[in-house]
Amino acid sequence: MARFPSPTCMPPARCWAATTTRVRVVLGFPSSLAGSPAVSPRGRNECHQPISPRCIRRRPLGAAIRLHWHKRCGMRAESKAELEKIVGPTAVDERPVRDLWPLAIMDERAGTVPPRVLVVRPTGRDQVADVLRWATSKRVAVTPMGGGSGVCGALAPAAGEVVMDMGALDRVLEIDETNLICTCEAGVNGYALEQQLNARGLTLGHYPSSLPGTTVGGLIATRSSGQESSRYGSIEDMVLGLAVVLPDGTFAAPRPGPRSAAGPALHQVFLGAEGGLGVVIGAVLRVHRLPEATVGRGYAFGDLRAGLACMRSVMQAGIRPLVMRLYDAEDTLFSGYEVQEGECVLVIATAGLAEVAEAESRAVERFAGGARGLGEEPWQRWQRHRFDLSAERLQAFLTPAGAYLDTIELAASWTVLAELHARVKPAIAVGGLALCHFSHAYEQGCCAYFTFGGSGDDEVEARAAYVRAWEGAMSAALELGATISHHHGVGQARARWVADELGGWMRVWRAVKAGIDPEGIMNPRAVGGSR
Repeated sequence: MARFPSPTCMPPARCWAATTTRVRVVLGFPSSLAGSPAVSPRGRNECHQPISPRCIRRRPLGAAIRLHWHKRCGMRAESKAELEKIVGPTAVDERPVRDLWPLAIMDERAGTVPPRVLVVRPTGRDQVADVLRWATSKRVAVTPMGGGSGVCGALAPAAGEVVMDMGALDRVLEIDETNLICTCEAGVNGYALEQQLNARGLTLGHYPSSLPGTTVGGLIATRSSGQESSRYGSIEDMVLGLAVVLPDGTFAAPRPGPRSAAGPALHQVFLGAEGGLGVVIGAVLRVHRLPEATVGRGYAFGDLRAGLACMRSVMQAGIRPLVMRLYDAEDTLFSGYEVQEGECVLVIATAGLAEVAEAESRAVERFAGGARGLGEEPWQRWQRHRFDLSAERLQAFLTPAGAYLDTIELAASWTVLAELHARVKPAIAVGGLALCHFSHAYEQGCCAYFTFGGSGDDEVEARAAYVRAWEGAMSAALELGATISHHHGVGQARARWVADELGGWMRVWRAVKAGIDPEGIMNPRAVGGSR
């Protein structure tokens, strides 16, 4: 059953890229994925420029570690040889590694490339455990890597560290159609998993825009959310259990049952931990039957507040739409919807049994009140373009010198959202492009997803504008009581502000980190790192 229409190019995005960043952009699915249900999990982000080794010091949470960059053929070769004994000679290589954090891409464009690190590719639990025991004995930091599609700089190993590429753990172990449970390894590609489930009339219901470049482990590490979260929830709602190898090499297995009150749900602490507590090697996931019918519509509201009021009414009435996205006036035009100036388009789809989907769609129409109905075309258009601006496309936008483009996803209560929008939009508009749409709705509030970009005269100017935009958005979020991240995670992008949001919970995080990882070998940059 097809769930992934083949998107076509989005002219407004292409036009902006050509005029603002001076780059020709072709949008759509990667050619390697088009029409292919058998997707390799190795569609990763890897860079290959050499860099001179250097000695650095790091002090991860609760532990002092000296990470030596092994010079030339000495200790570096020794470490490589030792790791090859664990995972095999073809499963260790040395190269620069980073994720898709725009600031890292900009730095690389300006001549600062990531250091070369040892990358190991374990094929099973025992190898993962042995690598972690080796790292503990050598006091070397290890960062797990999924698809490399993160956008916050959580995957940014320093010289002398090790990256654990989880791509070889890519098996779907079981799809239980009676209990609606899927058991899989952490390296399974998100798109490939969805294709396998769809073939059985099932869905995970997790569709981040970067889906073709994701892995299950990466979705868990970032505490991800997808385009259909208002119906199916976010990744934490889908994970029934985790298989984790802890830093000392011991193993924590998934717990049985749909729910347990036998103590806290301790697996949840690994969701959003960015690889800072251990290595997730597998997951037990809650899946769903594909809906019998879907009814999609579009509505044009005269202003943003009216659209937000409609979204709130829908959620608080108990309707769980498959998709519900409200675009502000600028994003409406940018996305190619043909409406009157100043109007905001709401795209909404209800799903389930045919009679239920139709009834809920009629209820939505009632909640839309005086909005202008646009019929099915906005929904159909959104389906065609839903993956156009995935994280994979970020590098194409950032190729020209001085160009920058990024997204910031905040979330707040309904009473705060309009003010949050009013505060953040001018703060991020320093380069000219400032857009926002609202999605991932709850009874209590919603995510506000901002896109900003521009082109400076030089790299210094571009970086300064980029940093100002982030500072303005984070300050506004904290002052208004919004969260600084809805689903992209912390990484380095939000490291400066995460303690301000967590408050006393930062002490809890540090205590958990120190207890599970006393040597501090797991990703030193996770959840704010040593800041």
